Amino acid sequence: MTACAIETTAEDDDRDPGAAWPAGFTITANGAYAARLAGAGDALYVERWTLDGPEPYAVPLPLDQPEERGTQLLPLADGRVLVARRVDGRRNTFSLLYPTGPATGELRLGSVEAPGSEHLVLLPPSPDGICAYAMCVGPDTTTLWLVAGGAFGPEKVAEVKGRCTGGVWLDRTGRMLALDRRLDDGPVKAVAVDLERGGEVTPLLQITEDSDDRLLLADPDSGLLLIRSDAPGHDRLGWGVLGSLLPVRFPECLRLDDAAVTPFAVQPGQVLMPESCAVALRIDAAGGSWVGVWQPSSRRMGQLAAPQGWLAGAGLWTAEGVLRLPYATDGVPCGLAGLEMPPEPEPEPEPAAAVEEPRVCRPVPLQQAPLTDRGPAR
Repeated sequence: MTACAIETTAEDDDRDPGAAWPAGFTITANGAYAARLAGAGDALYVERWTLDGPEPYAVPLPLDQPEERGTQLLPLADGRVLVARRVDGRRNTFSLLYPTGPATGELRLGSVEAPGSEHLVLLPPSPDGICAYAMCVGPDTTTLWLVAGGAFGPEKVAEVKGRCTGGVWLDRTGRMLALDRRLDDGPVKAVAVDLERGGEVTPLLQITEDSDDRLLLADPDSGLLLIRSDAPGHDRLGWGVLGSLLPVRFPECLRLDDAAVTPFAVQPGQVLMPESCAVALRIDAAGGSWVGVWQPSSRRMGQLAAPQGWLAGAGLWTAEGVLRLPYATDGVPCGLAGLEMPPEPEPEPEPAAAVEEPRVCRPVPLQQAPLTDRGPAR
């Protein structure tokens, strides 16, 4: 199962990097567990959801002291939940929580300093399900930390020049990470970071020289990439294929008047079939949030009502094409609704003058990213 929940907009660089992806409900890369802050008011606690059984169920993991609203959570594949807390305005502490009978166990892992104007944010769950990473974003450099899964507590694994946001895994092993990087006052460009080669950075997206090109989601099975770029003249959602020389496409159906459209999950298991992958999109407007579903091969985006209590922006596809959306209500505190891709309507003829992809778009140099297995640096 692929479950990604990354939201990146053109204003990301003016916000706390911690807001770059929804931390309210986070799902492991294999779709087995999830975690969120539950409770009301100041009485917040960690809640772990189990999603891979016959029915979803939640396990509360409270401690003696309630959690702060800014606490970040990351579930691991073994059922433990990583907790990152900001202390004294500059120190970030990390712990693993797990159920121990009627109580909650806590394993303290250590801390990372983020002085001055730096911010530390947990990256999305690693595909290996064991390791957890965080990035500390400063004015000129971004430092990547392994905060769980190492031998001696938090370990610095890479330092990337520039101010980075986002964070998308490009493979199934947790080696290749894509970040959206701004150098000085230049445009934002997605780059690939090789964590096994000391943080070696290579270009990933370069649609035009001056455009802001961000990577929102990636599916390692099919190579499908979901991109946000202002290369067409204004901010647009587009798609491309990892390693392809074809240009990025910006479907008109992904544009809605007076609504923001953000992809959050891609259907896995579609090996070498990127155009057949189902994509789930969160649609936000003044009237609320609902769900969009779309395939690159389609000229239309289906729009579906979300279940009541949907934890907006969270969800995962099964390989069979069922979209599973978590929700919580007073009557059902831990629910998982299933939606299927609606049938494709009969195609309508389009005017001959219609142009879907702007001519300014050039091939994405994804083939330059070191995504093939290579030996260690010498």
